[in-house]
Amino acid sequence: MNETELRHELDRIEEKTLEGARIAPDEALLLLDHEKLTTLGALADLTRHRKHPDGIVTYIIDRNINYTNVCNAFCKFCAFYRPPKNDEGYVLSIDAIEAKIRETYDVGGNQILLQGGHNPKLKIDYYEELFRRLKSTFPDLWLHALSPPEVVHIGNVSRLPLDETLSRLREAGLDSIPGGGAEILVDRVREQLATNKCSADEWLAVMEEAHVQGMRSTATMMFGHIETRADRIEHMDRLRQLQDRTGGFTAFIGWTYQAEHTELGGNEVTSAEYLRTLAVARLFFDNIENLQASWVTQGPKLGAASMAFGVNDMGSTMLEENVVSAAGTVFSMDEKAIVAAIRDAGFKAQRRDMTYARRMEPAYP
Repeated sequence: MNETELRHELDRIEEKTLEGARIAPDEALLLLDHEKLTTLGALADLTRHRKHPDGIVTYIIDRNINYTNVCNAFCKFCAFYRPPKNDEGYVLSIDAIEAKIRETYDVGGNQILLQGGHNPKLKIDYYEELFRRLKSTFPDLWLHALSPPEVVHIGNVSRLPLDETLSRLREAGLDSIPGGGAEILVDRVREQLATNKCSADEWLAVMEEAHVQGMRSTATMMFGHIETRADRIEHMDRLRQLQDRTGGFTAFIGWTYQAEHTELGGNEVTSAEYLRTLAVARLFFDNIENLQASWVTQGPKLGAASMAFGVNDMGSTMLEENVVSAAGTVFSMDEKAIVAAIRDAGFKAQRRDMTYARRMEPAYP
């Protein structure tokens, strides 16, 4: 189409977003490819206000504990993992994990994000013992744990079907599932990024079964590596279709690929590209209530700026982070810094739990 036709089509799509109507994948791609960043930001901000008119931006206090770095998925974008039998591989003891959890409780948090690698030596009985021990020691602990690729791996090495794998993990204490390992839900891309990782269908199947069993989860996307913008929209579309069926996703979190020290290499996308993708995600996900900033990859300043591009959640205080930092990106924000960023942007800060149902006032007046 020529320039006049393109402008007419963009105006039509934008009118749909202003009316609160659902936009189609091809319409989202047109916005991502052609609309001005400032316009996308304004539309995303209006959409955020429609969903969250109270002016509240939330955050959570938790800690990311990586219980093992041993992994046979061999992701080319990951600088954290170590292959089996590598001298630098580890599995944290239960005592070490409990010590990290106590530190989280000391600063007011009772949730941990527990993730690791595809360790071929760890079968489901390891996770059952670990989860039961942690829940016995910390009765109100919320275990946000095990990304879908980990769940698939655990089922495979334990020779269990997916539904039994998840039901046993849930019975042992699993509360919710993080959206890690999604990368881009397009198998052509996934096969180039990792040699031994679950397919897009398998990732979605884990989330759907978890939702059916009553667990909630987050939806994620790591972008800016080898995927196209059309791949990003296909990824979002598959998430939106699953959310239509189950309603189990609490939030969408998009972050950019961090290239340093990785086999894949390359460069990180620009801040403008991050904000552009974030804004289109807010417009596209009419059925996912919460959009989370990725200050861990973007830094505190851009994380705060993203509140003008549809974000209503600043994520976690992230008392510990090992995976992104292994790729050379190290940013830090404690509760005081997150609250200050939210307030400086003109919003009211509130702590939340993983489900976004429980709200608490910050520790800082």
